[in-house]
Amino acid sequence: MATSAALNVRSLLVWGLLAGLLGGVLAFGFAEAFGEPSVDTAISLEEQGAAAEHSHDDGAAAGHSHGEEDAEEEVVSRSFQSTGGLAIGTVVYGLGLGGLFGLAFAFAYGRLGTASPRGTAVAVLGIGYTAVVLVPFLTYPANPPAVGRGETIGERTALFFGMVGISLVLALVAVVVGRRLTDRLGGWTAVLVAGLGYLVLVTVAAKLLPDFQEVPDGFPGATLWEFRIASLGTSAVLWAGIGIGFAALLHRGLTRAR
Repeated sequence: MATSAALNVRSLLVWGLLAGLLGGVLAFGFAEAFGEPSVDTAISLEEQGAAAEHSHDDGAAAGHSHGEEDAEEEVVSRSFQSTGGLAIGTVVYGLGLGGLFGLAFAFAYGRLGTASPRGTAVAVLGIGYTAVVLVPFLTYPANPPAVGRGETIGERTALFFGMVGISLVLALVAVVVGRRLTDRLGGWTAVLVAGLGYLVLVTVAAKLLPDFQEVPDGFPGATLWEFRIASLGTSAVLWAGIGIGFAALLHRGLTRAR
């Protein structure tokens, strides 16, 4: 009874928000240290390419150069984007994700067999990161500035979030199937069968979706992969921060309830 009282939705939501705040701060630090250098390099390459393109059109654009320069002025400075803007974005995203994590735990607890509260938190963390981050990233990896055509950005964004939805639905189906197979196959076997089924179906879905190969010729492969690894690492740090923070608050809350 004490455990059930401690694990009410309000407490779980607050713990999730606090854990999300922690995860957002940690993700900002990681992105600032490891992600921004590759972004700066990509922006420099993009500007060099734009400058070279404009140099071919100097004669035709001479009468409009002043207007173009005004139009191309940064609305938000790059220095703010890489510091304050990045901090606001990661912290706000962390808060939202942390709140959803708390609600997901509230829904999952008691529905994953005999899993303990901390076991349930680990399961939600693993399933969530795999379904929401890892699988969509492997299907449509993040691209730095100067990679990708502007006219396809809407389609690419829609397909990415579509893959997130497909992956999440298949993950939930796998959890339900695993629960139903537990009595017949045993816990570990049921998990392996459900997990394998998820991997097969999500791989088929990824193969059926359109592919985009828009990396410009001559773009440094090292810069591209540094950006992608930093992007995936930032997400990993965010989710790990939420998981660790939530587990600590969960342990504290359960200890007080005893």
